[in-house]
Amino acid sequence: MKKFSALILIHVWVCSVAFCQPAISSGSNKPTVDGHPGWIMQGNVYEVNVRQYTPQGTFNAFAKHLDRLKKMGVQTLWFMPINPISKVDRKGSLGSYYAVAGYTSVNPEFGTLNDFKRAVTAAHSKGIKVIIDWVPNHTGADHPWLKLHPDFYVKDSTGKAIIPFGWDDTRQLNYKNVVMQDSMIAAMKFWLTNANIDGFRCDVAWNVPGSFWKKCIGQLRKGRNLFFLAEGDKTYLHPSGFDATYPWEMFRMMGLVAKGARPAFALDSVKAEYDKEYPKNALELYFTSNHDENSWNNADFGIFPGAVHAPFAVFTQTMPHSVPLIYTGQEEPVLRAIKFFDKDPITFNKFSRAAFYKTLLTLRKNNAALSADASFRKVNAGDNKAVYAYVRAKSDKKVLIILNLSAQQQTITINDKTLLGKPYDVFMGTRETLSSKPWHLEPWGYKIYAY
Repeated sequence: MKKFSALILIHVWVCSVAFCQPAISSGSNKPTVDGHPGWIMQGNVYEVNVRQYTPQGTFNAFAKHLDRLKKMGVQTLWFMPINPISKVDRKGSLGSYYAVAGYTSVNPEFGTLNDFKRAVTAAHSKGIKVIIDWVPNHTGADHPWLKLHPDFYVKDSTGKAIIPFGWDDTRQLNYKNVVMQDSMIAAMKFWLTNANIDGFRCDVAWNVPGSFWKKCIGQLRKGRNLFFLAEGDKTYLHPSGFDATYPWEMFRMMGLVAKGARPAFALDSVKAEYDKEYPKNALELYFTSNHDENSWNNADFGIFPGAVHAPFAVFTQTMPHSVPLIYTGQEEPVLRAIKFFDKDPITFNKFSRAAFYKTLLTLRKNNAALSADASFRKVNAGDNKAVYAYVRAKSDKKVLIILNLSAQQQTITINDKTLLGKPYDVFMGTRETLSSKPWHLEPWGYKIYAY
């Protein structure tokens, strides 16, 4: 595996070669591809935890990082909920972002609506899209609707709004109430109209009826090329209008492979299930960490520790149907669980993974073979208990990915004549002779060859 410090020295080479030039067709300028916004097909998502991003924890302080993120190759920003947080039954000193006290206003902790709008405008000026986290399943425990529209909520036998899933700082919304549905859609439209955002990541989307999502997404998409990401993996979410869902089973299997509990080829069983259950054009948000997995399950530093992270990060960036995610601080990397209910700012100073991510994001952006709709085929390159190899291809572009998902050195042999020759080694920044002669790949090593 190449060291991240070494990557800092070589990433300039990566962006200068022919396969990385913008002239390569990416489909990103097309309004839609397979029913999705064309700009997401070779795009990526970077999740922004505003509270912890800077000591100030504001939109204005975050905006100072936009140039850096643009340089790294970030294409879409996902802001965790920016709404005010309920005070009743609040958790910790600042509360959960997902206990929303008002859908059409901004958490004063982060700044003002105008501050957010300026951040969106600044992002757009750099070619970066913006989506916001939306919490439609429940509200916070003191949302105005509880008094103004008590029928907007599901009630228990005593007439009190129920608490969903033990989240005692929230109250469950009632999707049998059509007025509530229309109020929710109107609130979402507010952000399209007033902040010019490019879509939504919808929290607990799996517990909201598909009939609502069809109506909601259908209305919001009129005249707009929006991206909709559902937190959930239920099969009804894609036909209900979502572009992408969460591949939870794949993430869990990645973790099992990482700790040696399952062989590398076990990833194929999950992919086969997705291919069977989901529409052919379904997209999946591949990740090694996100806010939940980091704060509660020690991702990625515990699940994919040290050198283990790299091949799985490559996997998330190069699999078919993927929209890869990078969570706040992974480029540093931040190797701890970030607090969820209290102030716990991260520190940026090393950016030791930034060049690694830039290489992957640049390749994805500029090489059509890594488009979400590009083809996929496995390659027999070694012991399939440890080696996971595959080819992505589209038009006249082809990329070979070889991953050693084990703690032992592996012998690699490529017998597929279509892959032999002098492909471009993406991380080394040079052309390399690839023959059928066996060679070795270090523990947790990875190779990407562009043809």
